[in-house]
Amino acid sequence: MTFISIENLTTHYNTTNGTVHALEDVSFSLDEGESVGIAGESACGKSTLGLSLIRMIPNGKIISGKIIFDGKSFLDISDSEFDKKHRWKDISMVFQGAMNSLDPVFTIKDQFIEILKEHGHKENSEKIILDSISSVNLEKNILEKYPHELSGGMKQRVIIAMALLLKPKFVIADEPTTALDVLIQAQIINLFKKLKKNGMTLMLISHDLSVLSEVAEKIGIMYGGKMVEFGKSSEIFENPKHPYTIGLLESIPRLHGTEKPKFITGIPPNLLNAGEGCRFIGRCPEAMEKCKQTPPKISTESGYVLCWLYE
Repeated sequence: MTFISIENLTTHYNTTNGTVHALEDVSFSLDEGESVGIAGESACGKSTLGLSLIRMIPNGKIISGKIIFDGKSFLDISDSEFDKKHRWKDISMVFQGAMNSLDPVFTIKDQFIEILKEHGHKENSEKIILDSISSVNLEKNILEKYPHELSGGMKQRVIIAMALLLKPKFVIADEPTTALDVLIQAQIINLFKKLKKNGMTLMLISHDLSVLSEVAEKIGIMYGGKMVEFGKSSEIFENPKHPYTIGLLESIPRLHGTEKPKFITGIPPNLLNAGEGCRFIGRCPEAMEKCKQTPPKISTESGYVLCWLYE
């Protein structure tokens, strides 16, 4: 049974230079306990997708689409009701660079207690906090420490524990391994594997496909605000369809063989004036005249691809 379904989700930002079309007609679905990895280069709309799902979009607005979560339409709920009943309780998010957002003048325990107070918890807070930090493999003594006393990996795990504090059903993690060394990255990846094994539904956002391959059953490839390809991880990695997906995979260094990684030439589109047609047209080695028109959504074995090559 479908647990979360996103249909034609469109989000824009208002700036002094005009409207940024950051997310356009994004669609996908997940069953309960599944995990999805969202990949793509910087400014392709990955973080905007996560912020749209949790309805925390600074200077922006969801223009259209549907977010159906466990049978409920999230976009038909008022802000106050969503904040009180669903945000952090049903759906939570580990924000990009979040480990730098801990308050330096309060202990870790004080910051956990503040979250619980904001959501009406008055009793048994000690047990709730201990359950949360133990789920991310942290010791009890960390609660009396200040953020500056923790390593980067420990701070990242504290932030993840905060996202898990109210036992949400769906967690979005935006670049949770960025700026961490490879050993700490491995710990964070193993943590998400553990959460997934325990039945958590996850959305992991990253520009690193190798990280996503470790955790996600499904992969969504974003470019220029659009989900250009979506499907099972095995299909995306073994039989990619969209030229952008192929380019991303060819840019990954290989441990075996002598072939050098390739790179995608050109620059991403300006989302202030993206225009009609395929947004990858200026960088695509397979570009055709018809690519100047909006590409069709073609069904694949486990998902879809936006590309005229498969018309």
